[in-house]
Amino acid sequence: MRQDGYGGPIWLHGALVGLCALYESLGVPLGDLRPVSEAPPGALNGAIVMCPPSALQDRWSRRFRDPVRAFASGWMNVRQRGRQRGVELPLVISDHADWDELCATLYDVGAPRVWVTHGREEALVHQARLDGFDAVALSLVGYEEEGA
Repeated sequence: MRQDGYGGPIWLHGALVGLCALYESLGVPLGDLRPVSEAPPGALNGAIVMCPPSALQDRWSRRFRDPVRAFASGWMNVRQRGRQRGVELPLVISDHADWDELCATLYDVGAPRVWVTHGREEALVHQARLDGFDAVALSLVGYEEEGA
């Protein structure tokens, strides 16, 4: 949104405040971010408010008059996925790193052990071992079936 010229405040659910602060401390400029809990009356009308998916089903989201529900995920390219969640504005954005960046991160972090927890674990475990890392698949039971 910032790259497309939006300079106004973005209001954040409390669960996102710490994560955004971490990004900014790492040098990622996010612009004017404000916690929803500090919004004066009327400030959220027509505003951009970000929250975790669970908050859309919670009574927390009932405070917004006539919201447009948007959801950003790689899964939004599956039309039925958006309908299941009541999404009016599906944004197809994947939160997954590309292969080259993922492999480079192994070197950047230099972790003594790598636990792969998501996706097709065997491919990254194999590559990490070839590169000399102690890597194992954590294999979370049922994770793939839940969707994103």
